[in-house]
Amino acid sequence: MNNSPVSEARVSVAERLADAPAVRDTVLRAADTARAFVRGEVTELGHGMAHSWVITGPPGSGRSIAAVALAAALVCTDPHEAGCGRCQACRDTFADAHTDVIHIVPTELSISIESMRTVRVEARKLPTTSPWRVIIIEDADRLSGPAADAILKIVEEPPEHTVIIMCAPSIDPDDFSPTLRSRCRHLYVPYPSVDEIVRILTTEVGASRDDAHLAAVASLRHVGRARRLITDPANQKRRASILHLAELIFHRDEAFKASLVFIRGVEKQIKAELEEINADELAELERALGKGGRGKGTQKAMDGSAGALKDLTDTQKKRTTRSIRDTLDLALVDLTGLYRDALMIHTGAQVPLTHPDFSGLAGDLAGRVSETGLVDCLDAVAQCRERINVNVTPVIAFDGMIGRIRQACQVS
Repeated sequence: MNNSPVSEARVSVAERLADAPAVRDTVLRAADTARAFVRGEVTELGHGMAHSWVITGPPGSGRSIAAVALAAALVCTDPHEAGCGRCQACRDTFADAHTDVIHIVPTELSISIESMRTVRVEARKLPTTSPWRVIIIEDADRLSGPAADAILKIVEEPPEHTVIIMCAPSIDPDDFSPTLRSRCRHLYVPYPSVDEIVRILTTEVGASRDDAHLAAVASLRHVGRARRLITDPANQKRRASILHLAELIFHRDEAFKASLVFIRGVEKQIKAELEEINADELAELERALGKGGRGKGTQKAMDGSAGALKDLTDTQKKRTTRSIRDTLDLALVDLTGLYRDALMIHTGAQVPLTHPDFSGLAGDLAGRVSETGLVDCLDAVAQCRERINVNVTPVIAFDGMIGRIRQACQVS
């Protein structure tokens, strides 16, 4: 897939959300109400705008895109068009560089109470260049109970100048705190169309239309995954490797060997990607504790630093575990798509394929495996995903999946 650099796309909020008219209209109405409030034309925000939001939608639907678009519309300096996309405030917001827009993307298995205490501090600060200080919290479904309690007061009674936007898969109690939900305005973001993802990838990433279309359908219209399929060769290689596993099922123990290589490769890559971040965090903590300094006070601080260093190590291990799990899960989603394609071909269903560039392999599977067998293959992949998410070792989970798929394909 091609990844040609392009100049910064100055696309307005209205254009970015054009594929979801209800979301677009809600965001722009909120921004207009906020502007009227700042100008003193209204004394209350009313139904058009709120200080606390929860934005939900299926994975890859663009929850974070909608959250950033709302933030840009609020801090935009164009007097005629909220979220114009041209002013410096909009451009900084979309580049994640605006001083009054705090964007929190969790990297751990759960969001800790400590990080939400930091959010409380940030929420009380006055904006510097904008009328509003906007705090975006992605993956708010990862809020631990204590973390949700820690920001409840700010969500209930936010400072007049602060807007808090939380993103979660749904408002189901399993995904998001009911107490927080009752204090927030809810905005649902549906899946974007294939055409919209193609537009994003061609205008913002510089992909060809063919590559963009393939990425859109192969990612199941997941904006983030589609973008990574275009820009990250490692993602492209992982996708090809996991899909090729379906062919290796028929070659003795080759699938078991390949899955082990695949898992070890993912683990190695994730650890390499996080190595610099981990080292920077450790260096920052050691500086804060006075490492390298002189004097009794400095030495005493270092002597008592074991607890802080252990907490950091634990946090980094959790982050690594989460990243490995997420990467393996996305690979298994790809494998699910291939067996789904094979089942559709086998049954003669006239539907678009998830992996059109692997249509030959899907057709081969459709001819070699029964309908019941293909359904069992899908069940085996689903079970593997579940096991990994409940802390089963990935190698054991994958081996079990391959064993079940071999049975489903009647491989001796």
